[in-house]
Amino acid sequence: MRFGVPLGLLHPAAWKDVAVAADSLGFESLWVPEHLVFTTDLSLATYPGTSTPGIRPHTPLFDAPAYLCWLAGLTSRVRLGTAVHLFALRHPFVSARAFATLDIVSGGRAVCGVGAGWYSGEWDAAGVDFATRGPRLDEAITVAKRLWSEETVAHAGRFFSFPEVAFEPKPIQHTLPVLAGGESAAALRRAATLCDGWISMPHTLESVRPQLERLAALRDGRRFSVTVHASSLASPEELAAWEALGVDRLIVRPWKSTSDAVAKLTAFAADYGLTPDRERPSARHSG
Repeated sequence: MRFGVPLGLLHPAAWKDVAVAADSLGFESLWVPEHLVFTTDLSLATYPGTSTPGIRPHTPLFDAPAYLCWLAGLTSRVRLGTAVHLFALRHPFVSARAFATLDIVSGGRAVCGVGAGWYSGEWDAAGVDFATRGPRLDEAITVAKRLWSEETVAHAGRFFSFPEVAFEPKPIQHTLPVLAGGESAAALRRAATLCDGWISMPHTLESVRPQLERLAALRDGRRFSVTVHASSLASPEELAAWEALGVDRLIVRPWKSTSDAVAKLTAFAADYGLTPDRERPSARHSG
């Protein structure tokens, strides 16, 4: 089992120290969330399944791939991912370039977690049609994968069209992994058929079973990564049950507050037997 660390619910002032600690303790990955902008109109911000706003307009926001480039210079082993990047909110040139750059400066450690998004306010503010975000994301992923792997690319699609272009340099990783977030039928289909894996919302062992069963029915047998935000972990003995479900990475948050994050990560690493991998991640890793 691989273990990831989410930075989003920590105070940003602690991100650097937590990232460096995670790298030295043997955690496999770091994950940064993303929004492009928040509007002050909270009528646009009701989080799905609730009756309350899912954003606070004055929350600090960062360019996730850019921030991860900085963390790449402070770490040497831990993989650097987004959970999740709104890939379709920009032209695919922009996001493809950002993740290729992250992969190069990190020595092949980028993981591109993408999602269609739930918050219409930022799409409206950016002048991009929220209603078409799903198919727009599908097309953007397809374009980016071609840019990362083909010598030249021309494209004429529903949302994006451009003449033949060259896109250099390519990512270091032979396949820069793209993980799809979301739990709708469309999101699971995207993960299973277009991406290299799936990344979940917070779940328990029981609550994640239906999503994994639906993913299994959609997959074509190719290599596939399953990342789950674990709501909680009772003990190391529980890991076998997660693995039996096909989960190969758990994103964990063992701390209760920012002030004790490093101490709790250190204790978790000891309890779960984490050891730093002295090898840099393989450029052909598909996680």
